Amino acid sequence: MGTVNQTWVKEFILLGLSSDWDTQVALFVLFLVMYLVTVLGNFLIVLLIRLDSRLHTPMYFFLTNLSLVDASYATSIVPQMLVHLLAEHKAIPLLSCAAQLFFSLALGGIEFVLLAVMAYDRYVAVCVPLRYSAVMHGGLCTRLAITSWVSGSINSLMHTAITFQLPTCTNKFIDHISCEILAVVRLACVDTSSNEVTIMVSSIVLLMTPFCLVLLSYIRIISTILKIQSTEGRKKAFHTCASHLTVVALCYGMAIFTYIQPRSSPSVLQEKLISLFYAILTPMLNPMIYSLRNKEVKGAWQKLLGKFSGLPSKLAA
Repeated sequence: MGTVNQTWVKEFILLGLSSDWDTQVALFVLFLVMYLVTVLGNFLIVLLIRLDSRLHTPMYFFLTNLSLVDASYATSIVPQMLVHLLAEHKAIPLLSCAAQLFFSLALGGIEFVLLAVMAYDRYVAVCVPLRYSAVMHGGLCTRLAITSWVSGSINSLMHTAITFQLPTCTNKFIDHISCEILAVVRLACVDTSSNEVTIMVSSIVLLMTPFCLVLLSYIRIISTILKIQSTEGRKKAFHTCASHLTVVALCYGMAIFTYIQPRSSPSVLQEKLISLFYAILTPMLNPMIYSLRNKEVKGAWQKLLGKFSGLPSKLAA
């Protein structure tokens, strides 16, 4: 009988954030608006880069990938969460849970590596500007982007396969907003210390390694900026990195706080809020950060809006 019970259940129950109906309705409206803004904002960034030839550079090629990752990451979590906020039976089938874990973990890993790649791009642009075109050629950019997608996907596939081999017996209540890996591992009715070590090791490899590369890149960048004689030159060099540095602080900061920590902290509620911040707020803020802090993007928006505003008068003529 013990062997029969040590299997995965057919569906899980996501406990979510609240059981109060009024709170759930309010959260549904809030998260729906934020999700729509996230998808629209990232889609517009991709469209803008596609339409404006001045943005056909390595930096904006990587930004296109980042926007696609952000929109996809939010989509892997938020629609299911919205349905559960209004549903009485908050169940998610086993295969759907596995798919959600795979895609959210893969897209999160891809984003970390992409941010490291973008840091390298900024390093070349600031530290060796005369060789920028020769170093950051199309072939290298494509290979770096493919490496980001493949490494994140392989890491996620490995963890998904290992996690869903653990027996849960009769445990089916996931105390989280989604099928997050740590929350799913906690359902196992066997010792999961080896799984937690594996998660920690892969977090160090896929999270801390790119983070260290980002730090090294910005140490060199800051050192180069401080050597620039003119104040205007220093400001210009800093502005080329400001948007990326802000996004790095948001993404890596929340991920490190979530995964690289003692087991006793944070609380389950804190984990839910951190995951919520990372799943909704960060993907929503990224296109805003690049739009508001980047002169080239703002210029492209003004040019595009100018074309649309001039269209009615041309049609009338």
